[in-house]
Parts: sequence; C-alpha cells; structure tokens
Amino acid sequence: MANQGRGQTEVSKDNENEKGGEVTATEDLMREHGVLRRALLVYTAAATKLHSNPSSISPDALQKTAKLFRAFGEEYHEKKLEEAYIFPAVKQAGGEAAAYPDILVTQHNRGREITDYIINVTQNAKLGSNAEDLAKALDSFVLMYRNHAAREDTIIFPAWKQTLTDKQLDEMNDKFEDIEHDQFGEDGFEDAVKQISAIESSLGLADIAQFTAPPPPKVSSS
Repeated sequence: MANQGRGQTEVSKDNENEKGGEVTATEDLMREHGVLRRALLVYTAAATKLHSNPSSISPDALQKTAKLFRAFGEEYHEKKLEEAYIFPAVKQAGGEAAAYPDILVTQHNRGREITDYIINVTQNAKLGSNAEDLAKALDSFVLMYRNHAAREDTIIFPAWKQTLTDKQLDEMNDKFEDIEHDQFGEDGFEDAVKQISAIESSLGLADIAQFTAPPPPKVSSS
C-alpha cells in the first residue's frame, strides 16, 4: 500500500511539472472557433478579389475551405457539441443567454445552406458568371458568423460553464475529447490547423505581417 501511495505521489508531481496542461472544454470550443475564424478570413479575402478580379481566385481553394468548415465546423463543432450539449443546457438554465440558442441554430442551418452553395459553385475550374453572387454569399456568411461566434464566446460558453460543477466540467472535457477522436482520429484539431494553413498559403495569406495596420494619419493642427 505504501508503494502505491508513493506511485500516486510521483504521478501527481509529474502532472504538476507537465507543461501546457489539459485542454478544458471551453478552451477547446474557443480554439475551434479560431480555426473557423481563419476560414472566415479566407472567405473575406476571396470575396474582395471576386468583386474586382474573379480570375485571381482558385475555386479549389474555396472548395477546400468550405469542406473544412463543413466537416470541422458544421458536422462536428456545431452538431456534435453545441447543439447536442451546450445549447440545451443554456436554454434549460434560463436567463439572458437562454434567448440565444434558437437564433444560433437558425444561423447554423442557414450557414449549411450557404456552404452547400459554395461547394456546388466551386466545382468547376472557373467561377465565370457566378463570381459576383459567390462574393455576396461569402460576405453575408462572414458577417453572420462573426456576430455568431462573438456571442457564443462572450455569452453562451460562459453561461454553459456556469451550469456545470468542476467535476461535471472535467467529465465534459473527456466527452468532448472522445467525440473529437471518434470524428477525426487522434489529431482532429491539429489536422484542421494544418488544412487551413495550407489553404492560406495557397492564396498568399499565410504571412500575417502583411496585415499589420499602417500608422494612423497625422492629426491636422488647423
């Protein structure tokens, strides 16, 4: 028995010294949002070019982005986590946050319609006459999801966390990890990051230094 206690102490010390620590359920949700926000940035850059120079955008890159958003965002993050566990708990708890889940589900469904459209319209080697309509669809998709994800991060996820005890939150950490592994294998998040990074590189968006804002204009003294 003494050896067993010693072994448990050693494991505990190992855990204390381990860097990074365990990814919590709420941290997992928000880093998944990070992948989806990067997809939205791809859509924004593509829409800008589609308005002015449609031939400069590769339909294949947009299709890969849409398929990533479908698999990682819609089929996994939204259906398997938010709609299955988070939204029902928030609605049941009541309060200000309870007014949001129905709207968010409506937006999920509209997003899936737009993703279907993006996948269909980008199947050809050239976008042709679809370029302007696609640009408008991308713009509306991005506007919706920027507002959508911001409310989830600042209202829904904190409200959901408040419905759980520490023990229940630990259990949800494990459940969400199991769902991710069942859906994608051991490295679902890491693979999604690799996919969006490759898409960004193909469109010249990988170097974030290019997005550094210029200095503000000088204030006129007159």
